[in-house]
Amino acid sequence: MKLSQESESRIIEMAWEDRTPFEAIELQFGLNESDVIRFMRSHLKLGSFKLWRSRVSGRATKHIKLRSADVSRGYCPTQYKHC
Repeated sequence: MKLSQESESRIIEMAWEDRTPFEAIELQFGLNESDVIRFMRSHLKLGSFKLWRSRVSGRATKHIKLRSADVSRGYCPTQYKHC
């Protein structure tokens, strides 16, 4: 699948966001968790990829089935504030 530069940038952003589950990326772009991992490996520098993997590994908010019912939104309240 050929993605636009804008889509690639958005996938990377969503993958880094703690509250955006892999299922949301799959719904929007058709990439499951293993596809996202491969995508990130090929689009990030090695150090950045390792940092991202250690950050998302075991993070319950990255999986809808594992997240607490208290997490009802995909982003932090302070994110996307327009001045």
